[in-house]
Amino acid sequence: MTRCFSIFIVTLVLSLVTTGWAAAQNDWWNGDPTFVTPIEESAVVAERPLSEIGQQKTELDSTALALIVSQSMADVLAYNSAIFVKQYGRGSLATVSFRGTAASHTQVTWNGMKINSPMLGMTDFSMIPSYFTDRAALLHGSSSLSVTGGGLGGAILLETAPEVREGLELNAVLGAGSFGTWDGFLKIGYGTGRWQFNTRFAATLSRNDFTYRNYNKKVYTFDEAGLPTGKYYPIDTNRCGSIRDLHLLQEVYYKVDNNNKLNFNFWYTGSLRGVPMLSVDYREGTSYTNQQAENTMRSVLGWDHTGDSYILNSKAGWLHTRQNYDFARDKGNGTMAAMVASRSNINTFHAQSELKLFLAEHLMLNAQLAAYQHFVKSTDRNALSSADASPADKITIGYEEARFETSAYMGVKWNATSRLGLAAALREELYGNSLSPLIPVINVDYLITNKLTAKASASRNFRYPTLNDLYFLPGGNPDLLPESGYSYDAGLAFADARADAWSLKASATWFDSYIDNWIVWIPTFKGYWTPRNVRKVHAYGIESRAEGKLRLADDWMAEGVGSFAWTPSINHGDPADWADEAIGKQIVYVPKFSGSAVASLLYKSYKLTYKWCWYSERYTTSDNDMATRIGRVLPYIMNDIVLEKRFAAGGTGITLKLAVNNIFNEEYESVLNRPMPGRNFELFIEITPHFIK
Repeated sequence: MTRCFSIFIVTLVLSLVTTGWAAAQNDWWNGDPTFVTPIEESAVVAERPLSEIGQQKTELDSTALALIVSQSMADVLAYNSAIFVKQYGRGSLATVSFRGTAASHTQVTWNGMKINSPMLGMTDFSMIPSYFTDRAALLHGSSSLSVTGGGLGGAILLETAPEVREGLELNAVLGAGSFGTWDGFLKIGYGTGRWQFNTRFAATLSRNDFTYRNYNKKVYTFDEAGLPTGKYYPIDTNRCGSIRDLHLLQEVYYKVDNNNKLNFNFWYTGSLRGVPMLSVDYREGTSYTNQQAENTMRSVLGWDHTGDSYILNSKAGWLHTRQNYDFARDKGNGTMAAMVASRSNINTFHAQSELKLFLAEHLMLNAQLAAYQHFVKSTDRNALSSADASPADKITIGYEEARFETSAYMGVKWNATSRLGLAAALREELYGNSLSPLIPVINVDYLITNKLTAKASASRNFRYPTLNDLYFLPGGNPDLLPESGYSYDAGLAFADARADAWSLKASATWFDSYIDNWIVWIPTFKGYWTPRNVRKVHAYGIESRAEGKLRLADDWMAEGVGSFAWTPSINHGDPADWADEAIGKQIVYVPKFSGSAVASLLYKSYKLTYKWCWYSERYTTSDNDMATRIGRVLPYIMNDIVLEKRFAAGGTGITLKLAVNNIFNEEYESVLNRPMPGRNFELFIEITPHFIK
């Protein structure tokens, strides 16, 4: 892994040095590297795509994806939406959840292929670089059923896209930051009239050894007589948290003719990350090793065909993930004893077809059929063994299972009048031998004025247990029932603009969800955890979002986007016993309030961006007990700034960026006892020579 990273960095530096050979070919940005661009008139809301009637959808702007190339999609979502991003530390697991639900209730697709782990049911967004994402959209609640089932909270769609160009394209970025962090990014593209080739690399190397004040430890001071004189909280270092990531993305697009297009996408991730020590861990950093290695390959082959009155696209894909988790400790004599050696192998084969049939100008039928075949093998050869046992005596536990899943969808979209849009659909899901009941969804939108639209939807949904829920040893529960729920939402969307002066989009949505047989892992008297259907949950609240641009003067512009969510998620299940105090309480690790904002001030070739993110307190126990420090995670506010400057040198574009994260040095945790870094810095240089004819 280290050798691959070194080779990549050398290649990237050489590419930066040699970009000047074609610098004089063309003028970059037409010789004017300004950030200030025209503001276009908003399209009339009534001219909505038939496929999006009544949908609650949030599309992330391309500038949000490209603001800081080193950011993961977890960072992008935290600052550009109101969904909850749960991070276990810098460079560690990051999951997202909508509308007061769990991370496993969020479905994630990449170029149409669902990439949720069949073992865990969730997606690690810290492993998804924003540099590899061209388009991203959030489908809230019932709207996710237009893509896939199981999204009790919603779905996130990630896509790569071809660029319409001819000639050679090169983009290279080098970054350096706090905590011994080095980043490198490289994009090479070539296009002809029919072919488009894109290759992207991303690499990160970091010691990740930030310091923090540890409020979980207390140090006492004594005088010469041994009497206590005071106490303080020590400054600790984030230990065992190093990061080594390497990503490769290869894209090939071929235009057969005006009606047929082919594409192939391949994405490789190789990662070796230390699992940081908890703030309550008193062990020395050299007394143990704790790390996770991952190798993941995703590939999608697609065909798009456009007819006179229909659109047909088909995809086939393969996903492979190998995860190794190793924990070892020093036996006291300098010899490391393996305590855990977990090995997981996942192979998923995917096929999908979708047909959009336009029966009339305002009437469309939509049909989808998707199939997934999962093969999972998970073993741990040390979990029940003595640390001193010989290799021959190590006990291997785990499971090896396969599961076939299919999902069928049929819907109709109809613009009944110039103001009224109606949509209805049915989805059917098969997991192994279990067939879900029909899953209905109804969407309605109504154009109140040319600028204001009302939207509403109602649906049923199901999510089946993951393979770990069913078969993990020890603790898996093969008798689990699928989670099921009913969701309703209604809201208003507004859009208006004055050409080259200002633009504004805003929306507010009320939602209400009832989820039965909520799956939660709970401890047992035998010393391990097991999943049970123990909760009925009522999740409801409000989501809102606004984004706009304002031209202040010829060379000045301001733009921004903000989101806010109020998401109570209350347990209304039957008490486990007479003393169960969890009934009527907020679900663990679901904030009631969350918000984010990104605002930019642009002047010619300068851009100053301020990013803000806020989460209210999260409870760590089901009874919401705050009598002790461990009963909740405190609320926190993040404040970041980014300063950019563009240059145009002949045919080469150069951008310098300085990012200051956590500018007020906030002391915070996203997960209990998982410290996060204080104020830190990143510096980037981006070079884009212009080869396009």
